[in-house]
Amino acid sequence: MLKAAFAVALGLMCVALLLCLWRLVRGPTISDRILALDTLYINTIALLVLLGVYFPSQVYLESTVVLAMSGFISTTAFCKYLLRGDIIE
Repeated sequence: MLKAAFAVALGLMCVALLLCLWRLVRGPTISDRILALDTLYINTIALLVLLGVYFPSQVYLESTVVLAMSGFISTTAFCKYLLRGDIIE
């Protein structure tokens, strides 16, 4: 039963990643693309946590923390550039 739930969750996460990638490529505005990139980071983090639960390895959870930090920094940098036109004042 647990393997079936993992397979369903993995499939749904892959569908969510593909939909975010589609919005990133086809987004009508730059704000939509930034939001899609942030959602792509969050879905990738969720996928890595799911793999970290299924496979008993610390590598997945450590890479999740690194990806979360880089996702936060890149999203704030993109938004600051979009609002002000410059990242460093």
